[in-house]
Amino acid sequence: MTKAALLASLALAAVLPAPALAEPVLLISIDGLRPGDVIEAEKRGLRLPHLSRFVTQGAYASGVTGVLPTLTYPSHTTLITGVAPARHGILGNNSFDPMQINQGGWYWYASDIKVPTLWQAAAKAGLSTGNVHWPVSVAAKDVTWNLPQIWRTGHGDDAKLIDALATPGLRAQLEKATGAPYAKGIDEDLPADQNRARFATAMIAAHKPQFLTVYFAALDHEEHASGPDSAESRATLEKIDALVGDLVAAEMAAHPDAVIALASDHGFEATDRFVNLYRAFIDAGLIGVGPDGKIAKWEATPWLSGGSAAIMLARPDDAALVAKVRGVLDGLAADPANGIDHVADRAEIARLGGNPDASFYVNLKAGTVTDIYRGAGAALNGPAPVKGMHGYFPGPANLRATFMLMGKGVPAGKDLGVIDMRAIAPTLAKIMGAALPDAEVAPLSLKP
Repeated sequence: MTKAALLASLALAAVLPAPALAEPVLLISIDGLRPGDVIEAEKRGLRLPHLSRFVTQGAYASGVTGVLPTLTYPSHTTLITGVAPARHGILGNNSFDPMQINQGGWYWYASDIKVPTLWQAAAKAGLSTGNVHWPVSVAAKDVTWNLPQIWRTGHGDDAKLIDALATPGLRAQLEKATGAPYAKGIDEDLPADQNRARFATAMIAAHKPQFLTVYFAALDHEEHASGPDSAESRATLEKIDALVGDLVAAEMAAHPDAVIALASDHGFEATDRFVNLYRAFIDAGLIGVGPDGKIAKWEATPWLSGGSAAIMLARPDDAALVAKVRGVLDGLAADPANGIDHVADRAEIARLGGNPDASFYVNLKAGTVTDIYRGAGAALNGPAPVKGMHGYFPGPANLRATFMLMGKGVPAGKDLGVIDMRAIAPTLAKIMGAALPDAEVAPLSLKP
């Protein structure tokens, strides 16, 4: 090589991204997984051989304090950004839609995330990335192989929607490899998780992404339906344990130096009562209902979060309106039948990193859930329509999420204690040799 060519080659190398010097990461999320179900699996009579490996062979948090609200989409976005909802912008599962014109649309689109993600950090560090069904992943930047989470109706056209939004040709390639069609986005049961696990293992085998996110929904789905400690929920978790085993085996075959991270978004409370905040707001004249029974106008409205609700005002600087809404909420809280724990003001919301546009945030007592809009004639309270719920304010032990990891460089049997959910993303970034400078807390120490 001539001297000029050598200098040109060195100059080119200097501007290209350097290969990562740390470990690949597989991040698996099991929606609704309570840490005690893994840490105390034997004591609770649960057969979880693959999940239990994280406790004996890796490091684990005894609990993860989540975000406001403790819902799937805000929490999963914190898991990959290291910041609270007030900063990352995903404030609920469903987008704010007081006139209900969006047909139940969710925060599917990664363009709504206002800060860098782990996918972007990994790509910047020179790593390839992949995703199977992670929340808020449609058109996510720097995901090399993406099967995003989205659905509309469950109609067959949803598959065409996935094709239009996924990495071109990826679904067809993985369907050929697995010999089965990809699960519908609207499906959250165990067969759908089993399907997505097969697609994730096929993606690992075909493409070997150096940072991969995989999301399982069936446990949360069952805990809502039958309760967080029902026989059905326990059986579902034991089946998901086998899927984790398959993913870990596939990842270690592709990347023997990988670190496997296991997380959840929240815990669960058993429920038996509901309160219909819409009923109270309609009665107070804050919501107007048209002849068709649909909301026609509003001055203040709840934005539901399962176990809590952000209270949104059309004119948040209107002192008279603020006082009127405060009076309605105080009246509701005065009756124990409504199950209201307390009403947070703007200062408390800000301290908890919750919705910055909410004038109030109502937290319900454990066991009580908010109810969806059911028209002007709906009851104010009554028996809960579900057996389990989350979405309450973070803090209580039953709502703590899960974080565990094992692999190269992770000490065995290390109890990390109760951690902040915002610490997870910068920890994983550090493991990958990447950086998340916007993260709100420092990475966890993984020293023995």
